[in-house]
Amino acid sequence: MRRFYNIYDQMTQPYYLPIEKEVEVFEHCYQNRLPILLKGPTGTGKSRFVEYMAHQLNKPLITVACHEETSATDLIGRFLLKGTETVWVDGPLTKAVKEGALIYLDEIAEARPDIIVAIHPLTDHRRKLYIDKLGETIEAHPDFSMIVSFNPGYQKGFKELKPSTKQRFVALSFHYPSEKAEVEILLNETKIDENTAKSLVKIAQKIRNLSELGLSETVSTRLLVDAAQLIAGNLPKRLSVEVAILQPLTDEEETLMALRDLANLYI
Repeated sequence: MRRFYNIYDQMTQPYYLPIEKEVEVFEHCYQNRLPILLKGPTGTGKSRFVEYMAHQLNKPLITVACHEETSATDLIGRFLLKGTETVWVDGPLTKAVKEGALIYLDEIAEARPDIIVAIHPLTDHRRKLYIDKLGETIEAHPDFSMIVSFNPGYQKGFKELKPSTKQRFVALSFHYPSEKAEVEILLNETKIDENTAKSLVKIAQKIRNLSELGLSETVSTRLLVDAAQLIAGNLPKRLSVEVAILQPLTDEEETLMALRDLANLYI
């Protein structure tokens, strides 16, 4: 079976710039074994934050990128044929529960509804995982912790978490950083100069305020980092902005032209 999840056991600390009190809240949640829900737009640092906290706590991290086909069976495990035998193979959730890892279910609202049913007993006082196919119940390792994320803006009216599910978590909201913080992020993530970093951030801020263009997603910090890396590698600045920031935002030529005209004012 091809593995669809990642196991992180970092030797080097990922770069992350704390914006508010998210580090302190995460640490207290971990100490009290409370599950955490990260809310926010694409590219605001949710996944990087989880990797950073796993390193801070010195705990293994298992990350699952959820999509519309991700099911409870994918997370819990399944029987597989190995030669002439049928063997049980633990899924990433079962592995984390047994070994005391952090599990991060990214974009959980995208997954099938049976996943929500499966994780409920792990998000309250029971801290148990029920494996129907084995007829077993596993008590979570004391170090086990669950983190999930979703994008409220993108999934509004499409796939949303029920209030009863959200109320099982301590929630942290992620937003785009301030201009100063975003410039600092670009300078730490790439080798570009400060003036170029400020220009990229200015472009992002202007586009984020253009609600009349009807963009389903706006400029994320991740896109700015991509553009900055291209510029640091000596790709021309305007071309870097075009391919790393503008093109991913829209396929509409008129909208692209408007974005291009705006970006060219700053870089």
